[in-house]
Amino acid sequence: MTIPDSGYMMENGSIELPCTPEEEKRIVLELSRQAESNLREGNVYYVVSTRWYKGWQKYTGQPVGVFTFDEPPTEAPTSSAADRPGPIDNSDLVFNGSDGADPQLLRTVEEGRHYVLVPKDVWERLYAWYKGGPVLARKMISAGDSKQFHVEVFPLCLTLVDARDNSQSVVRLSKKASLHELYKTVCRLKGVESEKARIWDYFNKQKQTVLVVSNQTLEESSLQMDQHILLEVQIDGFWPSGFGMDSTGNDLALVPVEPLRSSVTIAGGPTLSNGYSSSYSSSIYGVINLSSTNGDMEDGYESSRPMTRVDRGGLAGLQNLGNTCFMNSAIQCLVHTPPIFEYFLEDYSSEINRQNPLGMHGELALAFGELLRKLWSSGRTPVAPRAFKTKLARFAPQFSGYNQHDSQELLAFLLDGLHEDLNRVKQKPYIETKDSDGRPDEEVADEYWRYHKARNDSIIVDVCQGQYKSTLVCPVCNKISITFDPFMYLSLPLPSTATRTMTVTVFYGDGIGLPIPYTVTVLKQGCCKDLIQALGAACCLRTDEYLLLAEVYEHRIYRYLENPSEVLGTIKDDEHIVAFRLPKNGAELTRLEIAHRIGENDNLRASERKLFLTPLITFLEDPQSGADIDLAVHRILSPLRKKGYSSSISIRNGRESTNGCSSQLGPGTQSAENCESEEMSINSLSFHLCMMEDGGLSRRRISKETVIKFGRVVKVMLDWTEREFDLYDASYLKDLPEVHKTGLTVKKTKQEAISLFSCLDAFLKEEPLGPDDMWYCPRCKEHRQASKKLDLWRLPDILVFHLKRFSYSRWLKNKLDTFVNFPTCNLDLSNYVKSNEASEGSHVYELYAISNHYGGLGGGHYSAYCKLIDDNRWYHFDDAHVSPVSEDEIKTSAAYVLFYRRVRGKPNGAVGEPSHGYRAF
Repeated sequence: MTIPDSGYMMENGSIELPCTPEEEKRIVLELSRQAESNLREGNVYYVVSTRWYKGWQKYTGQPVGVFTFDEPPTEAPTSSAADRPGPIDNSDLVFNGSDGADPQLLRTVEEGRHYVLVPKDVWERLYAWYKGGPVLARKMISAGDSKQFHVEVFPLCLTLVDARDNSQSVVRLSKKASLHELYKTVCRLKGVESEKARIWDYFNKQKQTVLVVSNQTLEESSLQMDQHILLEVQIDGFWPSGFGMDSTGNDLALVPVEPLRSSVTIAGGPTLSNGYSSSYSSSIYGVINLSSTNGDMEDGYESSRPMTRVDRGGLAGLQNLGNTCFMNSAIQCLVHTPPIFEYFLEDYSSEINRQNPLGMHGELALAFGELLRKLWSSGRTPVAPRAFKTKLARFAPQFSGYNQHDSQELLAFLLDGLHEDLNRVKQKPYIETKDSDGRPDEEVADEYWRYHKARNDSIIVDVCQGQYKSTLVCPVCNKISITFDPFMYLSLPLPSTATRTMTVTVFYGDGIGLPIPYTVTVLKQGCCKDLIQALGAACCLRTDEYLLLAEVYEHRIYRYLENPSEVLGTIKDDEHIVAFRLPKNGAELTRLEIAHRIGENDNLRASERKLFLTPLITFLEDPQSGADIDLAVHRILSPLRKKGYSSSISIRNGRESTNGCSSQLGPGTQSAENCESEEMSINSLSFHLCMMEDGGLSRRRISKETVIKFGRVVKVMLDWTEREFDLYDASYLKDLPEVHKTGLTVKKTKQEAISLFSCLDAFLKEEPLGPDDMWYCPRCKEHRQASKKLDLWRLPDILVFHLKRFSYSRWLKNKLDTFVNFPTCNLDLSNYVKSNEASEGSHVYELYAISNHYGGLGGGHYSAYCKLIDDNRWYHFDDAHVSPVSEDEIKTSAAYVLFYRRVRGKPNGAVGEPSHGYRAF
């Protein structure tokens, strides 16, 4: 297709648009498709504020909040026509003090929530149409061995310390930049010859390793966001000494540093004369270790000492490397799993499978094993998992970067990856499964399990994998298909609690009272009609009134919620919703929408005046002139009038005027000159008002004689001058409450508590398959929407429950903070196991670890509760901080992933012996 040229021109103060909203939408969609079909490293994308982009979507009639560039499906929530947005405004995304030439993104912003990424060609069109900024360009990079493409929104930020004067400066480079590029950038910045420069990895402000000039990337060198690097400059052929100490407490040598010999073994395997295992090198190419203390893969760890019972460890935290709390939480739960840490503390080198095409050549298992050993032998010294994070980014690029991720998704990857790296089966046989054909379930289940074990045999399968029975029934021919599938964890749905609380601020459209926030309880699956009814009862709505709901965003009416059947799920907890009490005959009246702006003064130009406060809505009865608008504004502001001013109201020339003179002397008393000035202004309007016309593109000052064009909605801008600030208390229009404030403090809501058993029942209940998950019936020879029933058949020694608190759809994201009441001991699942094994073995479990998630979808935080089995004590692992916690405190609504271990014996008030013996230290 041919895309027309774009741009706009000013003629006599008016704006001539180059194309219609529909044409803008078509051009952007076409350019986006072209970009998506040509993905490659180095492509440039631009960051655009979601706030502005949503306004543009609304203007062009697109689904608001949908940031894919495909045509939306028919069921997508379309937006109504809106005003043309102003210039692109990315100011909410950058630091206030950012350099205009190099603005820096706030670290807290998230894609979709705060910004969208648009291809270069799309940005050029949008910028030609709207101008604005600041311009935030980013490049596409490839991540991991799989070469997945993604835009590097946050380049690596390093703090450069100059050893000559201890000065600090910031260096920003792509994590895919090479060490050669790092040297080039630093030397250019400091005016140093590269031959005389030496750069150290200065993590935690300790000399870790010398970074040698090479093509190795900064990511491969395990450099982390915001860490320090140290520049040393050679003087007269010698390197400086005495700049601090190395991590062993020794003065730094004046000679080139070489890797030191170490007796540390990897995976319990043999050590060669150079200190490195024959199968794995802990020294990465391009990096020289300073000492065995900090050079052995993970930082801050001395691994040469044997582990004894006195200092066996298990109480070391993990440093947060930038939104890695999700990783730290999952790792702590795994390294405190008894059979897992027993295995990795022994010699597992013979079981590493480097030929498995489904694995990671054993590197993930080695990196995890080394990290586990450090955590179990470093006492209480926190460990920085830099090398492990680097490996993770290489093999699972979805977890690279510095965004928050899901601890359960990481756990699933780790369990699967560790299994493949440690799979004892070197050559997987091909096995064709057979249908059950009416055979006994025990026979079929054992056959499936043998087939599974013939291809999958590892410590993970030994202790973490179970088996469930899956029964499918064709709704047409009643064909029954039974399979027995393995599982590593059980993802349990949370039976949805019925209600949610919502806070909405109610305003009087006729100005007879102050705004009041109301918190009401409504059905989660309800609609706007339910919210309006609850608010009406709470605020004692009169029979001749109705409530108009609206969302306020950036001091504007962002959208009206006028459809009573619109689901409440479209209203997110962090939004600001208001309701206006208006007369029921409002359909016959003109709606007046009033936005507030800081008025004229000597310090602000017109272009610099910004919106503030909450917009107001009232109504006009047969408006004729600007005097009618002025009267309506005075009426709706009257409840905000300060007590220091008495208000005598009179009607002059068909409009309301005020006399602010008070008979009392005091802080609020006006002088005679002010009274005279106000009386003199009777023939003019009381307020500085501008009419918003042409979709908000033009504004004209309203005078007493201004003729009002008839329309359903009239939008005006009220400029607040010193007079308004003196007369009215603006605090009532500030700081609207959020619909639901979610904090990091988690409360146990007993009235909404559900049991772990009810979650398990919901997981196992029979239900039809979804229309996108049809089953091919071998008898009908067609895809059918069969019914599916799951049953537990074989349970593992380590049983992991994932509570599905997060729900996602194309349009909505949600988190359930429901309190799940789970047992800490004597979890008896005998009644759930359908095999004969249920009567022979123990199916009683005790809890030993929890991965917690606090907060909402927009951020939140992960931590872990883990139990030291030998001590029989619980501890809270919150990144680097570890503290004891009582068993009574571990049951909260933050519980996300639960870890149980099998115990021997039946529940009789005392927990039986564990299924595995434990290592004595």
